[in-house]
Amino acid sequence: MLLRLEELEKAIGDRVLFRGVSLVLRAGDRIGVVGPNGAGKSTLLRLILGEEPQDGGAVQRPRTTRIGMLRQEIDPRASRSVRDEARTAFAELDALEAEIAALEGEMSRRGHDGEAISSGLGERYDALASRYRLAGGFERDARVATVLAGLGFDDARADRPLSSFSGGWLMRVELAKLLLARPDVLLLDEPTNHLDLPSIRFFEETLARFPGAVVVVSHDRTFLRRQANRIVELDGHGGFALYEGNYDTYLRERVGRREELLARKANQDRQIAEMERFVERFRAQATKARQAQSRLKALGKIERIEVEPDRRKSIRLRLAEPARSGERVLSLSGIHKRYGDEVIYAGVDLEILRGERVALAGPNGAGKSTLLRIAAGALPFDAGSRTLGHNVELAYFAQHQLEALDPAASILEDVERSARFEDVPRIRGLLGALLFSGDDVDKKIAVLSGGEKARVALAKLLLRPANLLILDEPTNHLDIEACEVLEEAFQHFGGTILFVSHDRSFINALATRVVDVDHGRLESHLGNYDAYLERIERAEKRLGQPGEDGSPRVGVARAGSPGAAAAAGADGLPAEGERSDKQDRQLERERKKARERDARKLEKLEARIAEQEGRIEALKQSFALPEVYQDFERLRVLQGEQSGLEAELEALYREWESLSETLSTP
Repeated sequence: MLLRLEELEKAIGDRVLFRGVSLVLRAGDRIGVVGPNGAGKSTLLRLILGEEPQDGGAVQRPRTTRIGMLRQEIDPRASRSVRDEARTAFAELDALEAEIAALEGEMSRRGHDGEAISSGLGERYDALASRYRLAGGFERDARVATVLAGLGFDDARADRPLSSFSGGWLMRVELAKLLLARPDVLLLDEPTNHLDLPSIRFFEETLARFPGAVVVVSHDRTFLRRQANRIVELDGHGGFALYEGNYDTYLRERVGRREELLARKANQDRQIAEMERFVERFRAQATKARQAQSRLKALGKIERIEVEPDRRKSIRLRLAEPARSGERVLSLSGIHKRYGDEVIYAGVDLEILRGERVALAGPNGAGKSTLLRIAAGALPFDAGSRTLGHNVELAYFAQHQLEALDPAASILEDVERSARFEDVPRIRGLLGALLFSGDDVDKKIAVLSGGEKARVALAKLLLRPANLLILDEPTNHLDIEACEVLEEAFQHFGGTILFVSHDRSFINALATRVVDVDHGRLESHLGNYDAYLERIERAEKRLGQPGEDGSPRVGVARAGSPGAAAAAGADGLPAEGERSDKQDRQLERERKKARERDARKLEKLEARIAEQEGRIEALKQSFALPEVYQDFERLRVLQGEQSGLEAELEALYREWESLSETLSTP
């Protein structure tokens, strides 16, 4: 056992964050902690670390257990380099090395003076040297280089001072130190938040080899699917539940437990209703009064089963249907962009067609956000052209827009200022779909968390009747519930989307095309992120496996690169990737034709559904007419007709859902 939590409880004021948290951590455990923002997930990590007191329960750990926690802060003024900061993870090795050096000096002095070296001194030296070797003292520089490279720090970046990096990059330094230090228990709070997709891959591979236990708070569903073997859920109402298995197993088990709880509640409600009817009927009768009183007392002792509303099912966000744009929505041609002496783009082209959902992928610093800002018209470029298609209305979301929110205004006030007069009636519904319910809309912007501010900024964006959405990390700071609401809304959005995201589940759900951005080059891959990753991995295999030292493959084979040229056949024919590109274009044309046919069919289906719903509603209204409800036979016939219409409507709904899913699948 590395760690034991026993009946932990924590409250803030009158609000209980969680109670009854019991958990045993052993080597190899991977515990994912999930729940809505504000449920106390980060607080739980601090309790485990001992940085914050609990209100009840205990944290037990052996003295030998070492715990490391991913820090979100690091001194940005530090003048030391990234490499030197990463090496501080080896403080114990440094101490060993200093002691070994002192012993070597002592033995050298004695040899020089002709003194005998005692057996105790020699044994001490041998023991320390063995500890140093087993702890990886001779490989630490190689390990530092490997871990830093995997997290995106090449040699030039590794030698730069910490003060020259943004907060996201500094967080990577802290993550590198944790991976290098190898504590017994790793506590990770949103570790993938500031990692690009290649770095997430490296981090997952490294974590898979970590022998200790991991407790991770994460909204990255793909990460939880691949890493977690148990899930802890904090429901935001004081509740705690433990699920064995990964995130998908948790989702299934969660549904099963909820259905069982609902069944128990329904059974209890029936029993309570029967007891209340008995009391109401017989409490005034002398012969039954004692029994009625007994049941009344029993009612008071019953512990009522409470079931919190399942907001995942009840919340739906439907975006207004945008105006239809032309076939070509956005064209970038021959774009050149540089910052000082650094050339970002030297003549790239990108075309976005109506209905596409295009994700930009690639390492941080490759130019994804720059390209997105150019596409949105928010950043001037040095040469080339940017053309919006016919009838295109563009809306752009970026993280800096969170800073533009008015801290003195309430959520409702700030959103209303961005709304058109005709959109005001639907603002509360939109905010409710984005998890601001009831009095939440009256909160001041100043007191909101980063995730809440992101949802407010998204609400302001989604009020605009745009048919081209350009989104830069729209799911940053959002919890899983909010991500899923947004994901579903964008899946049913009738316009075009160009976006950047590090959330692989979000990309998989939305993308119909992934554009790989690699320091000035663009390469398109049809399909979602899994399809893109599979193609990249095939290219990596053609270029060769990792070295014997286990160093990661940071680069990938892309069109025009030396590796891609080497992958071409010796007969001089185009490389496999080039041949498949032609096939891809043909498949894309056929796919678009099929999607257009399905879209027309969907429109007709929606018209039939609306007509059927109208007939059912008219029938229901007729039940209130005296000539109907007083005529039992006529009422029975009409109810039979209603049942038939509802069965037909259900079939139409199933057909609509199947066709909608087909259209939303890349």
